[in-house]
Amino acid sequence: MIAEWQNHKEQLRSYVSKRIDDPDAVDDILQDVYIKASNNLHQLKSTGSLKGWLYRIAHNTIMDFYRGRQPFEELPDDLVAEERDTGKQAREELAQCLRPLIDELPEKYGTPLRLAELEGMPQQAIADKLGLSLSGAKSRVQRSRVKFREQMMACCDFEMDQEGITAYSRKNPIKHTKC
Repeated sequence: MIAEWQNHKEQLRSYVSKRIDDPDAVDDILQDVYIKASNNLHQLKSTGSLKGWLYRIAHNTIMDFYRGRQPFEELPDDLVAEERDTGKQAREELAQCLRPLIDELPEKYGTPLRLAELEGMPQQAIADKLGLSLSGAKSRVQRSRVKFREQMMACCDFEMDQEGITAYSRKNPIKHTKC
């Protein structure tokens, strides 16, 4: 390998120096090319393709050099705090609005819906807590959602567009006593 490297070293130096604006980095890149070629010599299919193979390694090493020099901005420290927010506060606020309507459902439907939607409990945990199979818990939660939706539609008028609900208002509470 060393003899073949010596045959191509000067041509590779010229190739790299034309593509790198930092003369001090040229020798570092050539050294990286030699190390990569030595470590991966078993991948070379024939010695006739050695020159092209070395140029491919040199090209990739040059690309790695420029990728490493790309500027980046530090993330602000407060960004980390935002990622830790799991939506718990939003879920609690929504729960305060929805809990009375869920409480109006029969216990068979209200309990699994409360556990799934307000407490964020996984359906397997709901199944375990209520003594149901997983498929039974999934079915119960789905039926609960349907019944809850029917109750919501009976109590409220919703205005919707492509992005979802834009406004809502209570229907006449005299006609709908459960609202």
